[in-house]
Amino acid sequence: MNYWPLLGVAVVVIGFVLRLNPVIVVVGAGVVSGLAAGMSLPDLLALLGESFVSNRALLLFCFTLPTIGLLERAGLREHALAWIQRLRGVTLLRLLVTYLGIRQLLSMVGLIDIAGHAQTVRPLLAPMAESAADKDHGGLDRARAQRVHALAAATDNVGRFFGEDVFLAFGAVLLIQGFLNEHGIVLQPLQIALWALPTAIAAFIIHAIRIAVFQRRLARVGATPPADPEHADAAD
Repeated sequence: MNYWPLLGVAVVVIGFVLRLNPVIVVVGAGVVSGLAAGMSLPDLLALLGESFVSNRALLLFCFTLPTIGLLERAGLREHALAWIQRLRGVTLLRLLVTYLGIRQLLSMVGLIDIAGHAQTVRPLLAPMAESAADKDHGGLDRARAQRVHALAAATDNVGRFFGEDVFLAFGAVLLIQGFLNEHGIVLQPLQIALWALPTAIAAFIIHAIRIAVFQRRLARVGATPPADPEHADAAD
């Protein structure tokens, strides 16, 4: 057995220990392993190109992060905060429930990646939710602001997870159809997807209730006056 191709593992370990660029480290490890395995340089380049083209969906992710970073540097979060402050009637409950419904509906028609943590939650939804909570319950400390951000991220998760199950071409739906067909139960993807619809509705209602409960708790905590240090010292 030829163990020389394992040199690529050593390249990865050394590159990450030295904190080099991950892309350069991974590509370098692939080149080292390919040459050690006896591949010619043209074949190795062809394999790298084929792998890159077959995973071209990653380009969307690679382009999304720099774009979001540039928008945030230009003040995207600050504009989102100011916009929510100017709107009347926008509460944390209304904002997150509306986003939950939109996220579920888009996932039901296959538009799963049109929103998400990187492109929507962090730059837009989280600061907007924080601004809505801050407007209704006064200044938020760091702990409560982090809880608001976590709830915004959970809202995105619930909307996507329970919405995509209703999509006909979702992988899980096709997997269930194939499994049932092997056991003599013939069902169309539409029939399987429709059975996920009650679960999606229940998830929407349950999470909306969770958001409402969270907002009430946030209001109760915000209404509690801070302890007076002088009285606290006297009590001690």
